[in-house]
Amino acid sequence: MTTKRMMKRTDIKQLIEKVKVLSPFELKDELIKIAERSRLLTNRQVLNAGRGNPNWTAATPRQAFFTLGQFAVEETQLTWCEGDLAGMPQKAGIYDRFLTYVKNHPEAPGIELLAKIIDYGIKEHHFNKDEWVFELVDGIIGDNYPVPDRMLVHIEQVVKDYLINEMGGDFQTSTHDLFAVEGGTAAMCCIFDSLKANFILKPKDKIALFVPIFTPYVEIANLPSNEFEIVWIHASEVNEAGVPTWQYPKEELDKLKDPSIKLACIVNPSNPPAVAMNDESLDYLKEIVTNHHPKLMIVTDDVYGTFCDGFKSLMVTMPYHTLGVYSYSKYFGVTGWRLGVIALAKDNVYNELINELPACEKELLHRRYEALTTTPEAISFIDRLVADSRHVALNHTAGLSTPQQVQMAIFSAFARLDQDNRYKEQTKAICRRREQLIYQELKSYPFVKNSLNTAYYNKYDLLVWAKLKYGESFAHYLQTERHVLDFLFDLSQRYGIVLLNGSGFEGPEWSIRVSLANLDDEDYQKIGRAINELFDEYAKEWRMNQKAFA
Repeated sequence: MTTKRMMKRTDIKQLIEKVKVLSPFELKDELIKIAERSRLLTNRQVLNAGRGNPNWTAATPRQAFFTLGQFAVEETQLTWCEGDLAGMPQKAGIYDRFLTYVKNHPEAPGIELLAKIIDYGIKEHHFNKDEWVFELVDGIIGDNYPVPDRMLVHIEQVVKDYLINEMGGDFQTSTHDLFAVEGGTAAMCCIFDSLKANFILKPKDKIALFVPIFTPYVEIANLPSNEFEIVWIHASEVNEAGVPTWQYPKEELDKLKDPSIKLACIVNPSNPPAVAMNDESLDYLKEIVTNHHPKLMIVTDDVYGTFCDGFKSLMVTMPYHTLGVYSYSKYFGVTGWRLGVIALAKDNVYNELINELPACEKELLHRRYEALTTTPEAISFIDRLVADSRHVALNHTAGLSTPQQVQMAIFSAFARLDQDNRYKEQTKAICRRREQLIYQELKSYPFVKNSLNTAYYNKYDLLVWAKLKYGESFAHYLQTERHVLDFLFDLSQRYGIVLLNGSGFEGPEWSIRVSLANLDDEDYQKIGRAINELFDEYAKEWRMNQKAFA
């Protein structure tokens, strides 16, 4: 090995020590820097598969949104029009004016979908025609604060139709209330803040995290203001070949029998394995909570549920215990819009726990919320979430912006009207196609066919692959002589490829994550080829070391 090569390896080892403490997303930035430096030297394209932002967008619902916006502006000008200045839309007769607009603008982008969305609300929910169209028009103009602050009335019903259906429930019988928020990350902040504000989760309490998991759940748990005691629920099940299935064995789920655990958090389908919980685990978890822990709080983050066949969310299998979090970002290619919802059944354990608080804490909560109502103790937990999102004192300005809520409703109705699931099948096909392109290049890495696998991400355990392809000795070499960050840095430096380490998501130490959503199809062939080539090079180096010390 040359001195120049040794210096490079030494530099990488020093960098590994520096970044071991970083989150996967901070590490990603370091890897991008390395890949960019490599690009300047080699003119090689940087392939960043460390991001989950999809490279597709839902076009027709956006067309409907912008066409609705044009109609809405014309409605404001009917009220008052002095050049650039206009008035506010008026409710009376707005449905008939909308029909006239549709008739006069048959070629307007998305106009057919927009008309169907209006009909959907009228036929499915018997909305008052003028009130329904006015809510959308006034909402897209954005000239009023959100009223109700939790979510606009008609829009909430349309969004619930979509959400509960996609989560595997019956939206016609669901009792869930929704709170529109700025994406899934805002939902996380709101939930943890309100749990603590209402004394049903306190610093240093014991919580369970189903891992691997989206890293911020771990980081929130470890904040100095929280310092929760974490119980890890590992998706450690493997098949007969030793390949992870990313399911939770019963002995892991049994940890939840501990009644001192206050809260359990799960991303389902998981991030990064992107595999949904199977029916066996869902049923066993329900049995545990029913028989051993009837006051367990659960938060389920189900952003990837739409990519899974026959998906079932805990928000519909265990509605009493579960706060549901959903973001529109991935499915509709809408991360920049910041669209998300929190869902909670009317009858829930959160309200029960608040009612059981000691008198001194109830008095503090009375004082916290008394500016909102004369009976603050009657405020449901989901409405406390809304108030807490504005520190209560600014509750009159709470709620997601109304144009965002309108876009959310249009996406939801679009999905409900797509009876043949054409759009859904398109997005699922993109991910599955890219998954196969990688596996074709990896060759010997075993592909486990699984209907619960969304293929939004893929996670590869290099130690499992090492054992299957070259035996225990090579796996031992990787563990003792190398580090998974070696592999990631080499991919970045030599191939311009950026991936994330699975251990940063509390997954297996030698696992790596590839996002299958954000690059072109041919890029995944390059990524699979590079992973395979680099892995074989590590094996070649291992053999040379064996000969040197023989």
